[in-house]
Amino acid sequence: MAEIKDPENTIIMETTKGRVVIELLPDVAPGHVARIKELSREGAYDGVVFHRVIEDFMAQTGDVQYGKSGSESFNPARAGMGGSSKPDLKAEFSEAAHVRGTCSMARSQMPNSANSQFFICFTDAPWLNKQYSVWGKVIEGMENIDKIKRGEPVRDPDSIVSMRVAADA
Repeated sequence: MAEIKDPENTIIMETTKGRVVIELLPDVAPGHVARIKELSREGAYDGVVFHRVIEDFMAQTGDVQYGKSGSESFNPARAGMGGSSKPDLKAEFSEAAHVRGTCSMARSQMPNSANSQFFICFTDAPWLNKQYSVWGKVIEGMENIDKIKRGEPVRDPDSIVSMRVAADA
């Protein structure tokens, strides 16, 4: 298991494919890190499906509105169109590169539209640099991200079983 240096800035995400440990980057995207931690602490991500998974690119999840299996508003056809009840975030674009294992916020065409959805890069995606807010990096369990079922949308998708701040786990 990876050594967790800063439990308050580490996420432990259990997925249907196994455990993934994410190091948060509060110095790079403090607002986004605060949102990820807030939603994780509320259990908002528990049961949320990986609704858009593209080979050699990324796995996207985090739609707590339409993508949370077992919730009243769960709608696989709409997963990816929702966010959370919280306001959208101001963009925090940085010099952080989109490389394998990077965790970054999904958004619409509007730069300040990130809310709860995020993606994890399977491979380097330099065209995303300075266009999306990078908030973390996978430090353990990337092989489990690699196993997530592909699709747009995904049939019988994998999901986040639980997502917690390591300090609380």
